[in-house]
Amino acid sequence: MTKILIVEDDKTLCETIKLALESENYEVSISHDGREALQIGNQEQLDLIILDLILPSMTGFEICQKLRERGKKTPIIFLTGEKKEEIDRIMGLELGADDYLLKPFGTRELIARIRAVLRRSMPEEIEIDAVSFGNVSLDFKKQTASKGIKPVNLTGKEFGLLKYLISHEGEVLSREKILNEVWGYETYPTTRTVDTFIHNLRHKIEEDPSRPEHIITVPWSGYKFKK
Repeated sequence: MTKILIVEDDKTLCETIKLALESENYEVSISHDGREALQIGNQEQLDLIILDLILPSMTGFEICQKLRERGKKTPIIFLTGEKKEEIDRIMGLELGADDYLLKPFGTRELIARIRAVLRRSMPEEIEIDAVSFGNVSLDFKKQTASKGIKPVNLTGKEFGLLKYLISHEGEVLSREKILNEVWGYETYPTTRTVDTFIHNLRHKIEEDPSRPEHIITVPWSGYKFKK
């Protein structure tokens, strides 16, 4: 599960963000103090930090700088409550932040930015042009599919989802990771979107959609692909 640390001294805002992220199945921890946040960032394995600029004991700029000096590459999204000069935003990005969000903001925009940042931080995929499994054949370049001798009509997003699953054959992929990679920043889907697409794909490529052999559900974790 994707682990996110929220560093924000406004406890009401912090709780609002936490609830929104947990509804998307992110694992969320909270800190209201700069020094405590730095300690957590150094000691724990985090996937992303949401970092307010103005904090007790240490600023967000200082936290970001110290984490980068120690070689920590955890993606960071800065939050700021003041519409300052462009130089402040540049400073944050030059210190190693990955994005910058001005308050007030909607939680859906924040989630979209989180997905975009996580997507950029993922290792590059092995490029797959074509693949066959069971009686299914896929050509990702031509975006054609067949099951036996019959063509299968797949949407562009279904091709993208299949390609991502196949590229990570045998790996358990959470709904959040799938959303980050396949949907990215362009829309605001929820984790239920993944379930709907998986359901549709199974009916198109599995021999028995109720007993899938290739797109496997891993309870409480996500999905994995098996040839």
